[in-house]
Amino acid sequence: MSQAVVAVASHNPVKIRAAEQALAQSFADWPWQSRAHAVPSGVAEQPMSDEETRQGALNRLAALQQADPEADYYVAFEGGYDRLDGVPCTFAYVAVSDGHRTRVGRSAPLPLPPVIATRLEAGEELGPVMDDLFQQHNIKQRGGAIGILTGGLMDRASLYQDTLILQLAPFRFPELYPLNAE
Repeated sequence: MSQAVVAVASHNPVKIRAAEQALAQSFADWPWQSRAHAVPSGVAEQPMSDEETRQGALNRLAALQQADPEADYYVAFEGGYDRLDGVPCTFAYVAVSDGHRTRVGRSAPLPLPPVIATRLEAGEELGPVMDDLFQQHNIKQRGGAIGILTGGLMDRASLYQDTLILQLAPFRFPELYPLNAE
């Protein structure tokens, strides 16, 4: 069997690993090869709303499909911030496509402490804020805010991976999810 190719809209090893693992689990009979691409989100470096974060994932997905038109699957992640029901949270949107069907889903939100929310709302980006507060370097390419604030019980890769696995259900069972019904 030839390899299936997943194009990932990032060079971040956390996002690449999440895409590879979710697809390998969802389609265990297929050997996977990933190709990473730096593509624009078309939104702010730190998206500050649910809508902006979702749009960033969709923009990355569209740019990715243009950059690598021969891939079997395309995956884009976009992390963002918003006050959900008044609570400051970070979350991610995951967009996936096989060129015919596209699915987009939001991860579970992680509540953020007020000190972090204040800095994000003042214009800073989450990764550098976390690095500064926790005396770390490049947290976003490791466990992220999720890893630190859950004491290592979860991390960015596991959250992205789980969200992507859920979005892959229609690809696994296309007969149950007709394209015209989505």
